[in-house]
Amino acid sequence: MQGFTQYMPTKIVFGKAAEKETGKLIKEFGASRVLLVYGGESAVKSGLLDRIKEELRQENIVYEELSGVQPNPRLALAREGVKKAVDMGAQLMLAVGGGSVIDTAKAVAVGAANPDIDIWDVWMGKASVCTAKPVGAVLTISAAGSEMSDSAVITNQEIGKKAGFNSDMVRPKFAVLNPELTFTLPKYQLACGIVDILMHTLERYFTPVSGNQLTDEIAEGLMRTLIENGKAAYEDQENYEAMSEIMWCGSLSHNNLTGLGRPKDFACHKLGHEIGGMFDEAHGATLSAVWGSWARYVYKLDVARFARYGRKVWKIEDKGEEETAVLAIEATEEFFRFLHMPTCIGEMNIGVQSEEVLKKMADSATKGDTVKLGCFKKLSAQDMYEIYKAANHR
Repeated sequence: MQGFTQYMPTKIVFGKAAEKETGKLIKEFGASRVLLVYGGESAVKSGLLDRIKEELRQENIVYEELSGVQPNPRLALAREGVKKAVDMGAQLMLAVGGGSVIDTAKAVAVGAANPDIDIWDVWMGKASVCTAKPVGAVLTISAAGSEMSDSAVITNQEIGKKAGFNSDMVRPKFAVLNPELTFTLPKYQLACGIVDILMHTLERYFTPVSGNQLTDEIAEGLMRTLIENGKAAYEDQENYEAMSEIMWCGSLSHNNLTGLGRPKDFACHKLGHEIGGMFDEAHGATLSAVWGSWARYVYKLDVARFARYGRKVWKIEDKGEEETAVLAIEATEEFFRFLHMPTCIGEMNIGVQSEEVLKKMADSATKGDTVKLGCFKKLSAQDMYEIYKAANHR
């Protein structure tokens, strides 16, 4: 086992009616003034938001609201949230929603604790911070894993740029996980979430570091569990057992557990973020659209690793390392197709893109070809362009 540092401070309350614990959890972490962050229609129509507000009132918790969070969460709304949080003296940001809502709450938490610094400068690495307000989450979408992760992604729509920030400061203090809250998700959102969860572990699994037997077994077990239950849930979204397994997979897939002792690659996330930032496409769709092209571009660097993935996760009968590796890539893409997710750029809403756009995204991802992305293979702007080009078909 290779060396690692792990920090998982998030208290999890999991199960049916878990949201009834929200008020008590906030008080447990010493807060009495809260900024309530959410998206819009779903949380309101389901009655969840009203139930959460009642829990807050019962605990005499003062709250104000920040609504309107959208997929690919907007910097402008996060900045608005910072002002609200500072003005009301918010002691904790409570996110009610999925990854976009939680990431917005995290951005607000950073900004509210550092009101003299613009949060985009933090996300761009131009400013550093050493503190953030605490965050709590009531999860409604199994996908991003933000409820236990050290990361937050926001989009600057003015420049079409999506960027992430990683720090243990933004790991939520608690997360409330009731799988029943995910039953009414649109099927497309469910599918995007399943892809995102799988990718969070794949991006940790395919790295150049070996010698982590237990980490490998955890990662492979999580992926098998996700695939089995993802198929079941896609066919019946009120299958509590399947939806509950997916929800827990989502949390564990992005709290670093499935990558202990290894660096993170996350090149596909960088590829996807450029598409999402430029075209406002769903995150899960951007990942499924590029993963196969990335995998074919790099797999020969470690054919044995891809072959192991095929045997252990997809249960492919060993047909020799090379063939098994290729079959594993194909099996992953076939799973995406089962979920009706794109496996190339041309299958997305944006359609096939011009060479100029592909080069622009590759250049943006690598900051003008000044940084190399990933670690399984360190990718230059030219490498990124080649992957985009391979994925740019219908």
